[in-house]
Amino acid sequence: MDIAAWLRRLGLEQYQQAFRDNAIDGEVLPELTDADLQQLGILLGHRKRLLKAIAELGPPTDRSKPSTVEAKIQFGASEPVAERRQLTVMFIDLVGSTALASRLDPEDLREIIGAYHRCAADT
Repeated sequence: MDIAAWLRRLGLEQYQQAFRDNAIDGEVLPELTDADLQQLGILLGHRKRLLKAIAELGPPTDRSKPSTVEAKIQFGASEPVAERRQLTVMFIDLVGSTALASRLDPEDLREIIGAYHRCAADT
């Protein structure tokens, strides 16, 4: 994670050197507390802004697993948004299909139903 770029996006680039001097990286960042930030000399309003931005990153991740938070920050991607899609479901029953199923071989019935589906799809 590029901490300097993250701080610039927050408008807090004046703290880049403090973060660099204290070896704060993407792994340590989610664990920072208000007291930690105060110890770095960060003003109260800026601490609040940083803590809010850190909370939006999510909880600290297990480094053995791929980090989606890290990828989101590196590439500047926004939070995934739910998407609604139009879905049409159609149930069609062939008249007399139950009788056909009892009389015909399953493979023959499959061919008849397949022909019906192709015909319906073409219209």
